[in-house]
Amino acid sequence: MNEPRDPDVDLHVPAQRREWSRGQLTLVATVALGGGVGATARYGASLLWPTAPDSFPWTTLAVNAVGCAVIGVFMVVITDVWAAHRLVRPFFGTGVLGGFTTFSTYAVDIQQLVVHGRAAAGLAYMAATVCVALASVWAAAAATRRLVDGRQR
Repeated sequence: MNEPRDPDVDLHVPAQRREWSRGQLTLVATVALGGGVGATARYGASLLWPTAPDSFPWTTLAVNAVGCAVIGVFMVVITDVWAAHRLVRPFFGTGVLGGFTTFSTYAVDIQQLVVHGRAAAGLAYMAATVCVALASVWAAAAATRRLVDGRQR
């Protein structure tokens, strides 16, 4: 087999295979738990600020922008400030923020705009989401880094 493998784990050794399986199960469960939390928060946002199928999906755009800004802050904090537990990044970064931000709803929102005769709005939303998401993560990470650097002096 040509699958990627961890050179420190020999899966032919039963004890190492059990250790690897237990570690993978813990990681998957951690990401799934975080994803459930994030998706629930996103669903809550959609209930608080519902969007009609033919209107511009401001809620999804805002959720994705906020989620990207939080990931920008989070990544600076866990890489430059805090030596986090090994499961914090999978739980919060991949799970919570991955569940909170949404590519699937973004795609459905674009489809709904096109189906309702608003192709130009769908195209604008498609481009705006990418630009806003990238700008949010960059600005939040840069601001956090400046704040952290200022406090360390």
